[in-house]
Amino acid sequence: MAVKTIWPIHHTCGHQADRDLSDRAADRRAGFAEWLAKQKCTDCWRASNKGDEQDKAAWLKAKRAEERAESEAWSQQYRMPPLEGTERAVAWGVRCRHQVVAAAHTALVVEGETSETEWERIEERARTVTRAGWWIDQRASEPGDLDELPQAATETDRPTENPYF
Repeated sequence: MAVKTIWPIHHTCGHQADRDLSDRAADRRAGFAEWLAKQKCTDCWRASNKGDEQDKAAWLKAKRAEERAESEAWSQQYRMPPLEGTERAVAWGVRCRHQVVAAAHTALVVEGETSETEWERIEERARTVTRAGWWIDQRASEPGDLDELPQAATETDRPTENPYF
């Protein structure tokens, strides 16, 4: 006789549901059904956690606004040019540029052996890239790569000679 796949679950919230546990190994179905019975049903769980999702969304919105204000203030302080792209991409790109350049400064100048004069050259090269998408793409780059990346960006941003593009 095969181990049953449909299990009646009596949840702690008082609701009952038949659950198809065929996606579980036969020897794990009974234990999982027992665990499910100690939980609220899906609808009750979602209803009880809805406030958590709203709190998380509000927290994330406030965090993004704080990061955006900090990044914009940084951009003005260090005379970074405005970025080009959609409104959403520009907001994200400004934040990414701030994080990438600040991390590079810390790694190269504060903790490394790069002089302020060399840093000014790196920073000036970073100013030449004004496409928000490029900064978004570089958000995971290594701090030491900031010296070379903007140069590559300006070389590849030239119009292509292929007439089909």
